[in-house]
Amino acid sequence: MGGKITYVFLATVLVLVFGVVGMEGVLLLLTGEPAAMGMGAVAFLLPVVGGWFLWKNTSFARRAHRLAAELEAEGGLPVDELRRTQGGRIDRDSADEVFALRKAEAEDSPEDWRCWFRLAVAYHDARDTPRARKAMQRAIALHEGRPVSA
Repeated sequence: MGGKITYVFLATVLVLVFGVVGMEGVLLLLTGEPAAMGMGAVAFLLPVVGGWFLWKNTSFARRAHRLAAELEAEGGLPVDELRRTQGGRIDRDSADEVFALRKAEAEDSPEDWRCWFRLAVAYHDARDTPRARKAMQRAIALHEGRPVSA
């Protein structure tokens, strides 16, 4: 729950910053000076791009959370079977072992979103965030019945 509160707080602060930057962009556009107008156009564009990025990330997180809730209701969430170091970090060799199992599972059932969800968790545990995100995007697409690219 603490993660959600932090996310909402930071997203709210970011939206407020977008508002300030957008207002400054408008003020720079209204000066009539070419250099200031150019900076104003860029300053006005930043909140648009940032807002799109925030929306896409929030949408991704909500969809992934929905999948996790559905998988939990089915009793299919991956069990935390990873060894940990004395400091509490996941042991790399343990993460690699579980990853190999999850990868084989996903290769055996490439159309099952549950396998891809578990693979995304394994990628995350192995500290491979870009691949974890791609695997989760594939799980979401399979769950929603959208076409999936290879």
